[in-house]
Amino acid sequence: MFTNVRYFIKTSVIFLIAGIAAGIYMSFAKNIFHIPFGAELVSAHTHIILVGSVMMMIMGVALWFFPRAEKDDKKYNPDLIKITYWIMTVSTSVRFIFQVISSFDYENWLNAVISAASLLQAAAIILFFYSMWGRIRPVGSQIREAKGEKF
Repeated sequence: MFTNVRYFIKTSVIFLIAGIAAGIYMSFAKNIFHIPFGAELVSAHTHIILVGSVMMMIMGVALWFFPRAEKDDKKYNPDLIKITYWIMTVSTSVRFIFQVISSFDYENWLNAVISAASLLQAAAIILFFYSMWGRIRPVGSQIREAKGEKF
């Protein structure tokens, strides 16, 4: 497993732990201590698990398992993949932190930061799969399918 893959997968696990911690806090706040919390906290919890953990895991596994880029593939660029990793990591972290803050203290500028982080996350995902597009191809399976093998 190479470095970029490890970054995506390990960061995914860290985001999962943060999401679990937020979920435990919400459970205890509501059920044990009867402390209210804002909808932004629910969104932060859901988002860090689904985008932070699940999407980063998908990206890491795709990077690991998809066939190598062909030599003439102009889209695939390991440096772009590393850039998308950092954009995803920073923007997901910022969105989570600012949504948690926003759930306790509503300020308009927090919404602007959350929206900007969301836009960066979307851009990173699009850039990642733009770069990976050429790696989504058959490698040997078309020969087996032509012989009648079913998958």
